[in-house]
Order: sequence, then C-alpha cells, then structure tokens
Amino acid sequence: MTNPNNATISTVHTAEFTSGHALQIPTLRILQDDGSLYPGAEAPELDKATALKMYDSMQFIRILDERMLAAQRQGRISFYMQCLGEEAATVGSAAALDDKDMIMAQYREQGALRYRGFSLEQFMNQLFSNEKDLGKGRQMPVHYGSKDIYYMTISSPLGTQIPQASGYAYAQKLRGLKNTTICYFGEGAASEGDFHAGLNMAAVHKAPVIFFCRNNGYAISTPANEQFKGDGIACRGVGYGIKAIRVDGADILAVYKATQMAREYALEHEEPILIESIAYRLGAHSSSDDPSGYRSKEEEELWRKNDPISRFRLWLVKQGWLDEEADKAKSDALRQEILDALKVAEKVAKPGIEHLMSDVYETPIPLLNEQLEELKAHIRKYPEAYPVTAGRFE
Repeated sequence: MTNPNNATISTVHTAEFTSGHALQIPTLRILQDDGSLYPGAEAPELDKATALKMYDSMQFIRILDERMLAAQRQGRISFYMQCLGEEAATVGSAAALDDKDMIMAQYREQGALRYRGFSLEQFMNQLFSNEKDLGKGRQMPVHYGSKDIYYMTISSPLGTQIPQASGYAYAQKLRGLKNTTICYFGEGAASEGDFHAGLNMAAVHKAPVIFFCRNNGYAISTPANEQFKGDGIACRGVGYGIKAIRVDGADILAVYKATQMAREYALEHEEPILIESIAYRLGAHSSSDDPSGYRSKEEEELWRKNDPISRFRLWLVKQGWLDEEADKAKSDALRQEILDALKVAEKVAKPGIEHLMSDVYETPIPLLNEQLEELKAHIRKYPEAYPVTAGRFE
C-alpha cells in the first residue's frame, strides 16, 4: 500500500495522547568548569594552533564588547550588542567549519566573524559607519558583513536569514559544492514564521544547512518559559524530520564537536541539522535595554560563574598550551590596541551621500537619481541640521 500521507501508521485500538514532552533531548557536555573533562568524555581532535586561535577570538570579542559598550555610553557610537556569555557558542561553531562555508548570522555572532579573520580596523569602521566601512555606512552598528570571508551581511528583521540559509545551502548542493551554510538565530527568532518555513524547506529539499539556535534564555525581555512550552528548540527539528543535538553553549569543546559532526553529516547525506546551544545572555539585549527590569542580579551572578572563556582557559593551561602570565599581558595589550583603533576610526570621514544608492542597482534607476537630488536640495536648505553631510557634495 502506498503512503500518500507520509506518516508512520502504527495502529492502536484504544485512544491515548502522546505527551507534549515525550521527546527529551540530552545536553552534550565535555568540559567542566575547572578545565577538566567530564568522566567518560572525550575531547575532539584539536591542534594547538586552532585551540589558541579559538581562545584568542573569544578574548578579542570579550574585550571589544566591553570597550564598545562603554563607547556607546559615552555617545561615541549609537548602538551596540554584546556576545557576553556566548563566546564559546559562536567561536566554537565557526572553528568547526570550512573557510568557504557560508555564515548567516543574527546579530550576536561577532565571535564567528573574528575567527574568520575580520580585522580590528574592519570592526571599528563598521561600528562608526565611516567611509572605510564595507557597508558604506548604510547599516546599524553590529550589522557586519564580508563577502571575502563568506559572512552574509546581517539584517535587522528577526529570522529572515533562516529561509535564506535554506535556499543558499540548496543552491550549494545543486552546484555540487562541498560546502555547507550555518545559520545562527536566537530562541526568540524560533517563534517567527520564518523559522518554520526555513526548517521545513530544508528538510523537504534536503539542503545541507546547519541551523544553530542560541537559546540564551531571553528574547529581549521575554523569558523562554513565556515563549514556548516545548522542551527547548532542538525537539522542533525532530518534528520536521531533522536530526538535532543540544549542547552546553558555554562548553567550547562540546560546541566544536557538535558542529563538526553536523557539518560532516550535512554534506555526506545532504540533509539539514539543528544544533541548540544552551547558554545565558549575561549582558543586556542591547545598549537600549535594561535587564534589571525583567531579571534579578542574583540570577545573573549565578550564571556568571559559568564563564565559557575561563573554562577554556583552564583547559588550555592543563594542556600546557597557555601561559597565564603571558596571557594577562596579551589581554592588556589588546585593550590598548582596541582603544587606539577606536580613536582612529571615529575620526575617519563619513561616506559620501551618493553611497546611499551607489550599488543598489548596477545603473541607478531615474527615480533614485531624482530622490538623491531632492535630498541634496533639502540638505543645502537646512545645512545646520546636517553638520556631517552638509558641504560634502556639489
């Protein structure tokens, strides 16, 4: 008999509901807080150079976040979002990828960007929206993108990257490329319709995409228990016929191992994988948010003890790969480098107004040209209201 319904028919003769929590997915943990492995756990194969690059990327992002949030408070940049507490999730996953695997991020994955090689100068130029910014000043701060390192430019609307990642990975498959796409999003974005459309599309068309959900407990001010009733996000993948794995997002070895496995499986079987990272957003949602209005200091301090960088540092010391005194000196030097780069970037001129539309089309359509001339006329009329732009065009 054919099965047009595409559903398993296992017959029973008495009515009984399946529990909404019938599927409970375990959390992979390899590294303990003291830098030792859990009994029975095996560390993934990781050479010294890669491990230190991962650690350096985490340290860089932690210090960058501290400095740039302070810069926002000083009025030097308009907006900022920290990765605080989730450095292992973003760096560990990026380290397990090929350099030509596409990254489609949400807006807290600067660790993956740094691991790929985004320079300090490039970070600063984007944050200050100056004329050296790859995005030509047309994006909010923290909305990075770089074609050269396969990092798709971030969009503000929540979840739009999820179906886009399914489509991109499907195209990779059709072109015969041995690369995958990783798509990052928060558990809040998993409440968007794009999540369901993207996962179903990838499952049906067997797109080799890795969906990486950062379940950090809060969608801005909404706690997870007010967002959904199911057991996290990983079980939703199973509902779409997608293999899933849940990891401790503060354990970089677990994240690395899970992503490594996911990439191998996605390419070998040409199927999507869902990874759920369980961590905690230690900082505010953004520089516009005050988390004291929806969670306690006691809760934050409890999770602060679960520091992903400290855990990985202790593991590196145990391997004999990291000298703590040298590491402290390196961190101090990096703080100064970041401050120096900030001072340079904030003095670089802003992009010319023509860059609002310079490459929207190969040849700008007449309507855009008309709108640009109207804008210039408006600025000429009210130059005092546009001190940065006025006088910079004819």
